[in-house]
Amino acid sequence: MIGIVVSGHINFASGMESAIKAIVGEQEQIRFVDFVESMSTDMLEHELRKAARYVDSGDGVLFLTDIPGGSPANRALSILMDTNQIEVLAGVNLPMIANAAFERDGVSLIELVEILQEIGKNTMKDMRKELVAAMANEDAIEANGL
Repeated sequence: MIGIVVSGHINFASGMESAIKAIVGEQEQIRFVDFVESMSTDMLEHELRKAARYVDSGDGVLFLTDIPGGSPANRALSILMDTNQIEVLAGVNLPMIANAAFERDGVSLIELVEILQEIGKNTMKDMRKELVAAMANEDAIEANGL
């Protein structure tokens, strides 16, 4: 099973941990690492490496981070450069993290990255446009007598 490490600024990771537990339940081989104000970036990298070792069963490790170019993403990228069994996705959201937990069995690390990128693209919605489209569809159904 692919290991997952979620990291981000302040309480991003621990907040996602609470949400993931509520949505998908307790998960194996997943760790959440907050980058808090009291940590240096070296301390963050140490914690990320420790988390990666903990979740790695040989199928690879996927880092899911909050901000592209932020310290969690950059330090995960440093770890990625050490091995080809690490991938990093930055700019993730809750649906991506939840689906990572569901989808990581039976796929390769690269396939999981591709799946999550597609989910990320499809889960961001302009809700006004969604409402207008739904209302227009409802009006069309009524006009056609269906």
